[in-house]
Amino acid sequence: MSLTSGLFSGISGLSALGNSMTVIGDNIANVNTVGFKESRVTFQDVLSQTVATTAGSAQVGRGTSLAEISSSFAQGSFESTNSSTDLAIGGSGFFIVRDPGSANNEFYSRAGEFRFDKDGNFVNPSGYIGRGWKLDETTGQDQGTITDITMSSFTSSPSETSLLTMIMNLDSGAVNSTTGSNTSLSGVWDGANVNGVFLADSASVYQTTLKVYDSLGSTHDVTIFFDKGESSVNPVWEYIVTINPSEDLRTVTQANQAGLLARGTIEFNAASGDMTNITSALNDGDGTWTDLANADATANGGYFGVPAEFIAGSPANIGLNFGTRYNGTSWANNALSTSQFASASTTIFQSADGYGAGDLQSVSVATDGVITGQYSNGQVLPLYRVALAKFQNEQGLYKVGGNLFRETRLSGDPITGKPGSNGLGSISPNSLEQSNVDLATEFVKMITTQRGYQANSKIITTIDQMLSELIQLKR
Repeated sequence: MSLTSGLFSGISGLSALGNSMTVIGDNIANVNTVGFKESRVTFQDVLSQTVATTAGSAQVGRGTSLAEISSSFAQGSFESTNSSTDLAIGGSGFFIVRDPGSANNEFYSRAGEFRFDKDGNFVNPSGYIGRGWKLDETTGQDQGTITDITMSSFTSSPSETSLLTMIMNLDSGAVNSTTGSNTSLSGVWDGANVNGVFLADSASVYQTTLKVYDSLGSTHDVTIFFDKGESSVNPVWEYIVTINPSEDLRTVTQANQAGLLARGTIEFNAASGDMTNITSALNDGDGTWTDLANADATANGGYFGVPAEFIAGSPANIGLNFGTRYNGTSWANNALSTSQFASASTTIFQSADGYGAGDLQSVSVATDGVITGQYSNGQVLPLYRVALAKFQNEQGLYKVGGNLFRETRLSGDPITGKPGSNGLGSISPNSLEQSNVDLATEFVKMITTQRGYQANSKIITTIDQMLSELIQLKR
């Protein structure tokens, strides 16, 4: 075998170790790159040459070559951040992102630096759009297939009121405001009063007002007036449900009936002060009334309803809850219900469901990838779920730069799923996965690579000297 073969062995070592140093340099350069996965070089010997020996034949190696440059997908450490859309994957899996210039050009990444751009797209620093499932705002369930995570609206739609709840104590010592007469509250209501005094203060014992919402998020005041009845058996209180007559959109033929929606009575047990029965009637607006039966309460969720024609697109009735509900047989009081005790009339609790339009104030991400929006109207709505993907052969992924990988024939097709399911890792919000490069290990590799490179260079210089001696033989 000639000496020149040894030169090529040395050259192969220099070439392979030079590439190894390039990989080490790439690892060290990306020691602070979010989601970076270090690479590792492995070598293999080159096909040996057979030479004759006294024993027959033997093999002499002809140098080295690169066998593989593989990536290590070991978990990197997490860095806490103050951005709720900074995400890290604890375990297996990749974020799925899409090239904004191509609908079908998807990539995969461990870097979870996401934010919402001016168009509402959930993007990484390179502008690639994160992918996931849109969620049903009511059930929180995934809808359809994986799609772009895009906020089409930064507002929460209003919801109209469907139930009024009022828990009160009505003073058992109160007397009828229309002393000596049988005139009812509904009889003294004057929705046509030019001075805006629709019911005189002296006409009722107690009143309470709640705000309700229509389908556009506008508010309306519903006022309920109470007056002590003259029953001598069990105490009975009369009530009327009213709104501002100018907001009453019903067809009212008697002007003084405008704003008067319903009337009824509440009966109490004289000994315990608990409610025992409720009645209700709806104002037809023409001087007549429609009495409601308990069956009407059953059909309305267990509560008597009042007309809601003063709201656009509203339900037919708004339920009226005094702390008791008709169960199909009788009125059953809740743990907290309206009472008649010997203390001043007061409202203990009141609420109205529904809400106005709200602006998005913040978003948060849960470990299962659910992106939730918090709105100024108090609503907390599930919006999207971040999708993750895994591969049968991660080593088969192709690096395209920008912390992105592309699937290949060797990696296999992506297997997508929810974070925390099917072997996929969970999401850690307010966190970023750091590079998994170990500097100490890289420095050791750098030293051994450097020494190997120097040794191979010595082979070349030594063989050069040997060749020089060979040439000198003819002199």
